[in-house]
Amino acid sequence: MGIHRIQLHETWLSHLEAEFHQPYMVQLRKNLVESATNTGFFPESKHLFRALNETPLPRVKVVILGQDPYHGPHQAEGLAFSVPRGIPVPPSLKNIFKELHEDLGIAPAPHGHLLEWANRGVLLLNSVLTVAPGQAGSHRNLGWDAFTDAVLSTVSREQSAVAFLLWGKFAQQKRGLINEKKHLALLAPHPSPLSAYQGFFGCRNFSLANAFLQDNGLEPIPWQLSP
Repeated sequence: MGIHRIQLHETWLSHLEAEFHQPYMVQLRKNLVESATNTGFFPESKHLFRALNETPLPRVKVVILGQDPYHGPHQAEGLAFSVPRGIPVPPSLKNIFKELHEDLGIAPAPHGHLLEWANRGVLLLNSVLTVAPGQAGSHRNLGWDAFTDAVLSTVSREQSAVAFLLWGKFAQQKRGLINEKKHLALLAPHPSPLSAYQGFFGCRNFSLANAFLQDNGLEPIPWQLSP
């Protein structure tokens, strides 16, 4: 899959380049080559680091941390919770839109393409960046966590006031990587249909994140998506 040929935005590469030479990444690359031969994986190789390329490090104001990519055909596009235009909005994202409407009065978008959020400073990062088709969680043990932990640690260290939205137990395990003396960690249940009614609805994470940004002299995130 040629990880070594994938270009990473220079603002990230200056902090993460060493990770690509670590033993875990060397093994991860071998595992992905094998997966590509056997089952394939999502998203396409060119989108593996899309979250980082669409949201350069100095622009990160909010982090939304997902688990792993969608495992259905044509869904995963390298941005957590996002799907390309023309693909039905998945249930978890429908619940995210529902909470956004209840929190800020923003009507749900007719699509699930979240690129605008990424371009506005929302890092849409999955903890695990690949998945086998039809097999949720299938790549959790390949080593991606070490890389994305490095990403989160970099944000915590290099940025001054970021709101981290940690939805579900899996994401909340990363809380220790965040310096809460200067950042905000917002914890809520995962927005999936299995847990959204256990506290995700009503968490008000969008307004709380924007209030934190404004309190630190930053512009709030415009969450409204274009039609």
